[in-house]
Parts: sequence; C-alpha cells; structure tokens
Amino acid sequence: MALIRSVFQDELDSVSQSLVDLCEKVAGTIQKATQSLLTSDLRLAEEIISSDIAIDDFQHDLDARIIDIVARQQPVASDLRALATALRMSADLERMGDLAHHIAKVTRIRHPQSAIPAEFYLMFESLGQAAEKIARKTAVVINTRNTEMALEVEKDDDEIDDLHRQLITALVAPNWKHGVETAVDLTLLGRYYERYADHAVSVSRRVFFLVTGKFA
Repeated sequence: MALIRSVFQDELDSVSQSLVDLCEKVAGTIQKATQSLLTSDLRLAEEIISSDIAIDDFQHDLDARIIDIVARQQPVASDLRALATALRMSADLERMGDLAHHIAKVTRIRHPQSAIPAEFYLMFESLGQAAEKIARKTAVVINTRNTEMALEVEKDDDEIDDLHRQLITALVAPNWKHGVETAVDLTLLGRYYERYADHAVSVSRRVFFLVTGKFA
C-alpha cells in the first residue's frame, strides 16, 4: 500500500511540475510577444505564433495524464481536489498562451509598420513587463503553494488594470489622432494583456483554494 501511495504521489508531483513548466512557457511567450510588438520583429512574431501549437499540445497531454490518473487511482478528498484544480489551471495557462499568440498576430498584420504609435511605446513595454512578472510569480505560487504570494498576484494585477484604464482614456480622448484602425489595434492589445493577467490571477486563486479549501 505504501508503494502504491508513493507512485501516486510521484504522479501528483509530476502534474504539479508540468503546471509550473507550462506557466514558465507562457511567461516566455508574453515577453517575446511584447518584444515583437515593440520592435515590429516579424521573425519573432512568427516564432510565437508557431510555438502556440506546442503549448496547446503540452496542455492536451497534461489534461490526458490527469484524466488517466483519476481513472486509475480513483482519488478522493484532497487528492481529487488537486487533480480537478489542475485541470482548471491548465486551461487558464493555455489561454494565456493564446493571448500572447494574439499579440504576436497583431505584429504580423501590421508589419513592416509598427502596430503602436511611438507615444504608447512605454505603456506597452510596462504592460509586457507586468504581464511577464505576474506569470513568473504564478509559476512560483504553483510550485510552492505559497498562499501569501497567491494573494499578491491579485494585487500585482492592479498595475495592469491601471495601465489598461490609462490606455482606454487615451483612446476615447477628443484629441485622438491615429485613426480608427490603430484605435482598434490598441483596444484589442490592451484587452489581451488585461485578460492574460486575469487568467494568472485565476490560477493563483485556485492554488489558494487548493491549500486552504477557501476561495480568495
């Protein structure tokens, strides 16, 4: 019985590590997607767009492993909660990869021109840095199950929400001079970063629930 439990625990640990790995992957993609956006780097944008398939495959494989564990081990109580939570977290992380992919596609569509006017460069640089930071902190939360850090992620999201509000204010200002097409691009881009961070917050909240049995 002890050996069976040991094997089961190894499988649970493997699932947790895969979630950490997936989180690190999507943190890397948002960093590169932002770089491609700021530099109009088509090669880098294409790399991010292509890599989304690998992220999807990684998530599908992880979900299949979780379902297989549930079928074979028939876990109960905290173990079942951990596996069910892992399925939800993997979906959030995969969506974060999709959003980085969407950002890279805007770079590709507008290439060789820049998708963002020069005066918005620093704002999107800050959005990219904040998004990468929140994703990397989320990876630590998954790995350590640190509930205090999990709550910090939600506070970190405030920075992205504030930047998003600043962007919307600029877009609806009467002195907007960049036309409808650019306004649409920036609206979508701002939404992509805002949703990316929201999914990271969702993952951190799920870790908090997993550890405490309470919703943050």
